[in-house]
Amino acid sequence: MKRLRIAAALLIVTLALVFASAARRSAPVIPEETALQSPVEYSSAKSTANRPFSDVVRVGNMLYLSGKLGTDSSGKLAGGGITGETKQALENIKAVLASNGSSLDNVVKCTVMLADMKEWADMNSVYTTYFKKERMPARSAFGVTGLALNARVEIECVATVK
Repeated sequence: MKRLRIAAALLIVTLALVFASAARRSAPVIPEETALQSPVEYSSAKSTANRPFSDVVRVGNMLYLSGKLGTDSSGKLAGGGITGETKQALENIKAVLASNGSSLDNVVKCTVMLADMKEWADMNSVYTTYFKKERMPARSAFGVTGLALNARVEIECVATVK
């Protein structure tokens, strides 16, 4: 009886090893470096070369844009207060997305920083014209005590690449 139990135990162990070996052969082998890392690309526009941040960072098929102010090509804030600055900030975002193989249709998340929360509705009246109603990105908006260049609004985005 003792020999029968030992034989049964050996058979069970052998079957377990056979099944484990088969499972390992059928599973794809992914090198650890590949599994844990996606290539990361850091890009800056010429106008931001002297600033301590990247204009956009790409990780896999995701783009992470730094916050954009409503500045024109000379670096001056657009006229028209919150609505003018919001329009220019979104045009700046649109340009960065286009130069990185994406568009406003691919934006999945925005963060809006406002110098005065009382201007939220005015900012929103411009912001909503830049996105299709059925493709509005997730968004957070909050008031801040100050923005660079004494701006009224700063917008940052996360987008996918087409």
